[in-house]
Amino acid sequence: MARSPAKADFFEASRKAVADHELHRKLQSASDRHLDHVDETRAEFPPFESERDTARRIKEESIAHLDELLIELRRRLEENGCSVFFAADAEQARNYIVGVAKKNGLKRAVKGKSMTTEEIGLNRALIEAGLEVTETDLGEYIVQLRGEPPSHIITPAIHLSKEDVGALFAEKLQMPYTAEPEELTAEARKRLRSAFLGADLGITGANFAIAETGTLVVVENEGNGRMSCTLPDTYVAVVGIEKVIPKLADLSHFLEILARTATGQKLTTYTNFINGPRRAGELDGPREVHVVVLDGGRSAMLADPVMREALYCIRCGACLNVCPVYRRVGGHAYGSTYPGPIGSIVSPNLFGSAAGHLPFASTLCGACRDICPVRIDIPRMLLHIRWKESEDETRAIPWPRGAARARSGVVRFARLARHPRVARMLGRIAGAFLRPFARDGFLRRMPPPFNNWTAVRDFPVPRPRVRRDTAQEADSSGRVP
Repeated sequence: MARSPAKADFFEASRKAVADHELHRKLQSASDRHLDHVDETRAEFPPFESERDTARRIKEESIAHLDELLIELRRRLEENGCSVFFAADAEQARNYIVGVAKKNGLKRAVKGKSMTTEEIGLNRALIEAGLEVTETDLGEYIVQLRGEPPSHIITPAIHLSKEDVGALFAEKLQMPYTAEPEELTAEARKRLRSAFLGADLGITGANFAIAETGTLVVVENEGNGRMSCTLPDTYVAVVGIEKVIPKLADLSHFLEILARTATGQKLTTYTNFINGPRRAGELDGPREVHVVVLDGGRSAMLADPVMREALYCIRCGACLNVCPVYRRVGGHAYGSTYPGPIGSIVSPNLFGSAAGHLPFASTLCGACRDICPVRIDIPRMLLHIRWKESEDETRAIPWPRGAARARSGVVRFARLARHPRVARMLGRIAGAFLRPFARDGFLRRMPPPFNNWTAVRDFPVPRPRVRRDTAQEADSSGRVP
């Protein structure tokens, strides 16, 4: 029931997305605004780089001692009155939460934004169990009305314009069409208010889980997360094992960089600290708190000395906004809960070989590594997964026909590159043959299979080889005498 990618669908979806110029305009506009805000908030906060280093160090130490921290977290949560369940996979997590709902006779659930619940396919399981489920984050609410998954880790409806939302609300909510964001937001707020007041089950994820105090931290901007974890009598938090950090004092370092990188804010509007169910004398809060701690393939990542770095991710979504592939095709083309560069790393580990093609959906330009608030070396891990996928014949990637030919050509080139003298000789022959057909050093057209290149760009003619001893005599202007 979890959403796992389909290989063939990815290539077809990518082709359609690239041809959708309106989608590209929306993604470009939203991403550019985001990056402008990120640059502004970074520039006005000089300690940003040192905070990145500190946050990375904390995550590195946390992941290195994850087993100890999880034991401590469980003990503290239970001391605080929470019920804790460790789920090995998505099915166990779903079954536990559905069991809580059935045991308590719960009928209406409100959900704060949570990619982990998307990962395990929780909504469908709850609906099949007879519950009414309402996403309360505005972006999640919009895509739920459209019957589609979120297309971004932070901004689920980044692929939609205000006109798209206006048409959606007119169709689904029977309100007069408007593209004014204030009116659309007011209508959503009215609908969601009644959902909150009638809910008996609240569900969120958690950005951090503090082992020292048994505290769950939910960071958000709309207040819907706070209402989801305080209004209903029963509250469930679904938390990946990698979200644990050692101490409460560590949290500030992450808060300094998370909002600045995720949304371009100095600090998110709401930072919620959940320590357990309502205590005697308290007027609000849930009477029952359940914490589902999910593995779901993360232990396998932990065991890999290269892949474990992906567990440092704090789900800011910034790598999506700078990725040239994501900015062209959007999140839905990936067919995975987690799109973009970080999704191309975690998806093969969470969903298996069905996502084995995603690490190849990258230019390896390094922009994701540069913007990552905890300096995750995403290109290195993408290459690591590519190598593993290529070495494992049982998990060969079923490339489309054209891509398969290109891949075969790369294999032949790799063999040729092992013989540099032969490669140089062939290069000189090719250059001598092509130069008469070139204009200004470039070829405008070439025969198959190179015509795919010249259909969209010119091909530079190989230059005559310069003798090494002659090159060393080049003058300071760079010209060879």
